[in-house]
Parts: sequence; C-alpha cells; structure tokens
Amino acid sequence: MNAAVLQLQQSGTALREALENQDWEAIGALDMQCRQAVDQALADPHSAADELREKMQELLDLYRDLVASCQSEQQRIASELVQIQQSKKNAKIYQLFE
Repeated sequence: MNAAVLQLQQSGTALREALENQDWEAIGALDMQCRQAVDQALADPHSAADELREKMQELLDLYRDLVASCQSEQQRIASELVQIQQSKKNAKIYQLFE
C-alpha cells in the first residue's frame, strides 16, 4: 500500500472514530483532511487502482453514514428548538394570567 492510499485509509479511520463519538468539530477538520488525502491518492501515479478503488468505496460508505448521522442530528436539534419555542410561548401565556 503506497503512502497516498495509506493516508486515505488513516483519514477515513479517524473520521469514522469521530463520527462514532459524534465529535462534530473533529469531523469538520477530518473532512478537509480526507478531501486532501483523496486528491493526493488520485494524483499519485503509483497508486494501485484496485486498492484505491476499495479505499474510495469505503470512504463513500463512510460519508453515507456521516450524512445520515448529520440528518438525524439536525432533526434532533430542530425538535429541541421547537420545544424551546413552545416553552417560551407557554411561559408568556402564563405571565399574562399572573
């Protein structure tokens, strides 16, 4: 495995760990690192095509998981915001009757 493909694998592994820990700040930084690793792997003429294809597929699967997780987190936060807005509205109504 050449250095570019190894970097791609390491970046993907770190990104998956950050996703499992829901470390969104780390995910942002690792996303950039993965993009750079992909660019390097694609530009490296010594990359083995089969190995690169396998690692790229693994990364694609990881990004699918990441998008699904982000959507789920977005829905959770949206639900919390709706609850907060409803609580504020109820508090205002309660204050009118005091």
